[in-house]
Amino acid sequence: MYHRPPSFFDVENQLEKIYQLNDFLPKLNALIDWELFRPDLNKVREKERLSNAGRKPFDEVLMFKILVLKSTYNLADDRVEEQIRDRLSFRDFLGLSFSDIVPDAKTIWLFAEQLKDLGLERALFDRFGEELDRAGFQVKSGLILDGSFVEVPRPRNTKEENERLKNGEAPETVFTNPHVRSQKDTDEEWTKKGDETYCDYENHALVDDSYKFVRDYGVTGAAVHDSVPCPSLVPDKPAYPDQEFFGDSAYAGKNIDMELKEWDACLDDLYRHRRKTRRRKWQWQAADRSRKAQNEAKPEVKN
Repeated sequence: MYHRPPSFFDVENQLEKIYQLNDFLPKLNALIDWELFRPDLNKVREKERLSNAGRKPFDEVLMFKILVLKSTYNLADDRVEEQIRDRLSFRDFLGLSFSDIVPDAKTIWLFAEQLKDLGLERALFDRFGEELDRAGFQVKSGLILDGSFVEVPRPRNTKEENERLKNGEAPETVFTNPHVRSQKDTDEEWTKKGDETYCDYENHALVDDSYKFVRDYGVTGAAVHDSVPCPSLVPDKPAYPDQEFFGDSAYAGKNIDMELKEWDACLDDLYRHRRKTRRRKWQWQAADRSRKAQNEAKPEVKN
């Protein structure tokens, strides 16, 4: 193995090789004006500090860019911390050197919760979408809509408590004890998928097929059918003629067909049918080629 002495430009040389293979992150970093988000993000730090002791909070724009990485690469809090520590491209995107402190998973989770509590999530999401379009990341491909379960701890309620929850009432034991209330989620829903029973919520994400950015999202209870949030997430009209919409079989049906009548919808059942038709066509072509090859291989019979 060839070893050479370290130099001052090792990191830059590695990044150059990485970006030759995939230049998505530096392009995104250069095209988005991240300082536009700072006025809203500063609201997280408006609470007055009681003391100057301890470590100063991380920069708000840095934390927001971490959330962008988390969403773009579909990473959990623990995984995004691990990837920032491990990947040069993530560190370069965030402007972190090897001597800088990396926010841990708990800090990342807390910052996202603070944005949610202040009601800033949707405003920042919409602003980021506008910046993507302005920077040249407009939707120029198909759209994909899919739902995924977000599991929560299963409640251990009595029969009476469950009856009250079904009627839209919260049990007295939940409200009278603040410690119990902090551990109880009264909005979760039960559902069954296959042979598995789930107690959770469901995230519905609309993603563009080209850049894989989330263009819209919605959250429902697990018992809500996937077709319910579909009309509110998919744009009324395609961005260009013959733009495709992809979804699984949950989005197939007369009501959805009416909602998506202007789209070239490719739903799971239809997709399977197309694949089956193509497979049969390939089989017929292969059989035809085999027959031709056999006929050509037959020796000619001379009279």
